[in-house]
Amino acid sequence: MAHSPGKTSKYADFENLRAQAIALRRQGMSLRQIRDHLKVHNNDLLNRLVHGEPAPEWTKRPNAKDDLREQARELRRQGWTYDQIEAALGCSRSSVSLWVRDLPKPERKRSPEEAAAIARKGWEERLRVRDEERRRIKDEAKRTVGPLSERELFLVGVGLYWAEGAKDKPYDRRENVTFVNSDPGMITTFLAWLDLLGVERERLRFTVMIHETADVPGAERYWSELVGADRSAFYKTSLKKHNPKTVRRNTGDTYRGCLVIKVLKSADLYRRIEGSWYGIVEAAPEADQSNRT
Repeated sequence: MAHSPGKTSKYADFENLRAQAIALRRQGMSLRQIRDHLKVHNNDLLNRLVHGEPAPEWTKRPNAKDDLREQARELRRQGWTYDQIEAALGCSRSSVSLWVRDLPKPERKRSPEEAAAIARKGWEERLRVRDEERRRIKDEAKRTVGPLSERELFLVGVGLYWAEGAKDKPYDRRENVTFVNSDPGMITTFLAWLDLLGVERERLRFTVMIHETADVPGAERYWSELVGADRSAFYKTSLKKHNPKTVRRNTGDTYRGCLVIKVLKSADLYRRIEGSWYGIVEAAPEADQSNRT
């Protein structure tokens, strides 16, 4: 059946269109320019019209990844690691691996001992920074305390004693003041608290408690000097027997055992301490929190 002139497609004369397209291509036109010139908006047809004709040089964009690939290969030849290449070129590790995996692996530049020494040095530096931060925080907290009022020292002393001192039990009446600790700061603070309460130093008796394998004479001298008491104020040192099945961790020059401080004729003082402690317990939930730091 014959086509009417009005129904004839503009793409019917393919060879004529192809000739025009090739001529335009050879003049240096891009596919977009040929499409607009010939009014051919079917991409499949457009590609068939110029099939076999190379694109003009000016339409060929450089491939950025080709350049990165060459740089990556050159760096790998110089002995760079995947991580170093990835960081230097800003590309993914998978791309680096794809580009250089056919190249030989770089030889190790450091011995295991050298690498361990470098790692150890880095770790020591991190520890140093941490220690400095610890000291800074502790020093800052120390400065915020400032001077103590008599009331503040009194309350601190009551809390210290109730934490570390001997306490009376219904089944074991012990209304006497006995305080035990290994921390020199706790000992000196407790003594300052006793001074605040007017307890004479003549009423104090001391006992050193220490492991038998430690430096016993050295510990006795240390505690005597710390509390400023003559050896006559010290009871016989209490020695802890060594158990060969256990591994002691409290060793070294800083281990001096514990010091026991006993206050003679202290039943009344003990009752005041216990009463004060329960006064703190009752008051604590209602404490004014408006000045918290």
